[in-house]
Amino acid sequence: MGRKLAEFFRFSERGTSFGIEVVAGLTTFATMAYIIFLQPAIMSGQLFNMNTGMDFNALLAGTCVAAAFGSILMGLLANYPIALAPGMGENFFFVLTALPLCATVLGVQSGTPETWQLALGVVFVSGVIFALLSFLNLRKLLINAVSPSMKAAIAAGIGLFIAFIGLKNGGLVNIQNNNLSMNHDFRSVSLLVFLIGLAVTGALQILKVRGGILWGILVATFSALLLQNFNFGFLEFPAQEKLLLAFPFSAEIPSLAPVFAQMDIAGVWTHLAQLAPLILIFTFMDVFDTLGTMIGVGTQAGLIKDNRLPNAERAFAADAIGTVGGAVCGHSTVTSYIESAAGVEHGGRTGLVAVVTGLCFLAALFCSPLVAMVTRCPAVTAPALVIVGAMMIRNVTRIDWDDYSEALPSFLVLIGIPFTSSIGDGMVIGFIAYPVIKILSGRPREAGWLSVGLGALLVIYLCYAKT
Repeated sequence: MGRKLAEFFRFSERGTSFGIEVVAGLTTFATMAYIIFLQPAIMSGQLFNMNTGMDFNALLAGTCVAAAFGSILMGLLANYPIALAPGMGENFFFVLTALPLCATVLGVQSGTPETWQLALGVVFVSGVIFALLSFLNLRKLLINAVSPSMKAAIAAGIGLFIAFIGLKNGGLVNIQNNNLSMNHDFRSVSLLVFLIGLAVTGALQILKVRGGILWGILVATFSALLLQNFNFGFLEFPAQEKLLLAFPFSAEIPSLAPVFAQMDIAGVWTHLAQLAPLILIFTFMDVFDTLGTMIGVGTQAGLIKDNRLPNAERAFAADAIGTVGGAVCGHSTVTSYIESAAGVEHGGRTGLVAVVTGLCFLAALFCSPLVAMVTRCPAVTAPALVIVGAMMIRNVTRIDWDDYSEALPSFLVLIGIPFTSSIGDGMVIGFIAYPVIKILSGRPREAGWLSVGLGALLVIYLCYAKT
């Protein structure tokens, strides 16, 4: 058995062993396990004090199953040490942009089952398109349609937006009469929990502690439990955010049924003209996330040979199929996680790393009471959002600030996403501005026909879909 496993994953060729791969898989899981806490809270709307109509417990089960399916598939199909899970950024886009647009298209209120079922249909179709592009080796069309500067601006803009949500949920920033202000009331337990969590998580990240974000969430949870029960006579804690101490393990696994296979694919076909920009944006985001992670992790693992990634087609296909599987499980785009670099740094070199990570996600299904308790208080997970945002904002260094035809549309995306509180609207501004600026500056070839076509399609979208 051990010999067959070594031959299948090519341990000797990549200079690794079973023990190293298992520990690397556990390390990767520790660094990305925070998604188990964040994804259900985001998709259910709990993180935004809204109700999307999606069942929290079913989303929790779906997060674990989707991550396990995608990770194990990546390990077995492509033999890459890259784990998958529902992507940060794509999940915000799903809730804050896709759901309202789908509600508008259907003429119903957001939060109805028809709305999120149609949005899941959009994610499903985008995954199928990505899979076809991978199998037909046409993914370069999408990769080349958006410049490196624009890709970096999208990631950085989403990072700013995610960090802002974290500051708001942590109680550090208040919004009153459309004005932002800082909360100076340090009697607030929520604010203290946030500051403690942020300080601890930040320190752990600086010290490069494995699973720093996850440990930060657990420290913030302990702080909330401590402060709510021993408030020292002057602290204030909202009743609706009080944590209920629950035993962290349960023999009962939450049911996936309420969100399983609920995609409205027929509805996507019916409203294809209005939903086409949404499908393209989801596809773009998945392609860029996957490409960036594969290049980064592949380089670190020494997998790139002669400037190319072996089995890249299989890796892209695994990611695309993971997105399809994620939609079936009721979730936004499933994508490759850059946190996989932690496992590679520990010595992981093969797909067994991803398989072990996937099995850990399945085991996490038994921790549903702990997850439900933690996500009850937004301040507990808020530090993780700020840290993730800080990690994403570093992409601004990849923007070509010396070329104004690249810098200006990239800047519009960068500020458009957080200022409009919409990832989709911010991207639309940049995608329209990019070809226009290139054409007016006498450099239409640099824009490319696909970029021009997308810009024209988005103009039509603004004229009709938003009315």
